[in-house]
Amino acid sequence: MKKLTRKEEELMKILWQIREGFVKEIVEFYPNPKPHYNTISSLVRLLEEKGFIGHKTYGNTHQYFPLISKQEYRKSFIKDVVKDYFDNSYKQTVSLFIEEQNLSNEDLNELIELIQSKKQQL
Repeated sequence: MKKLTRKEEELMKILWQIREGFVKEIVEFYPNPKPHYNTISSLVRLLEEKGFIGHKTYGNTHQYFPLISKQEYRKSFIKDVVKDYFDNSYKQTVSLFIEEQNLSNEDLNELIELIQSKKQQL
C-alpha cells in the first residue's frame, strides 16, 4: 500500500470519520481556514486513482467513501515505520514508546497482559 501525503491523510481521516460525503461536505469538516473546493476535489480524484476511495454517482455529482479502512492503513503504515526506522524490530519499536511516553505501571501491565494473551493464542 502506498504511503499517503500529509494532506491525503488529512482527507482520509475526514472520510473515515464521516464514512461518505460529497466534496462540499468534506470541505466543511476541515478547520478554518477551509481549503478551496477545487483543491479538495483534486485531492479526492487523486485518492480515487490511488485506490483509497470510491464513489457513487448521483447525476453530475459524486459521493465519496473510503475503500481502505483506517485500521488497514494504520497496519500498513506501522509496518513501514518498523521496517524503515527500527530495523524490522517490533521490540525496538515498543521499547521506544515505553521510554519516550513514560508509560504508567498500569499501562505497562496492560501491555504485558496483551502480550501474554497473544502468546497463549499461538
